[in-house]
Amino acid sequence: MDLALCTGQRPADVLKITVADIADGKLSIKKNKTGKKLRIAIEGELADVISRILAKPRDKVNNAFLQDPDGQRLTYFAMCSRFDKAREVSGVNFQFRDLRAKAATDTEDLAHAQSLLGHKNRTTTEIYTRERKGDLVKPLSRVRPLK
Repeated sequence: MDLALCTGQRPADVLKITVADIADGKLSIKKNKTGKKLRIAIEGELADVISRILAKPRDKVNNAFLQDPDGQRLTYFAMCSRFDKAREVSGVNFQFRDLRAKAATDTEDLAHAQSLLGHKNRTTTEIYTRERKGDLVKPLSRVRPLK
């Protein structure tokens, strides 16, 4: 979940990441849906998430970044099952795909969100962010006393 949130990627794209996709301080992803290539700088929280994942015992022959306890590539079903359990324990109610919208909203910069999510059109990204937060408006700058 942390990897999906930090990168803003779809579950299928997160699952296909390999250790070889991590090089020169960047995470390289080729998006399933569009075929678009994306390089994400490994810094901040993403660096912490990647370090935490790489610190776990892993099958060195299997190049998959996300592995199950047997060293096999984590499957979509296994990832969803783990997500469902975590959601149940935490008492929250959202879907895995909502992490993508949260990543877009949390960037606070629409151009950055558009690049991270790989949207061709700014309007697509605006839908993700506006629906989550609502429109930003300024308060009344000066209040006059009532007579």
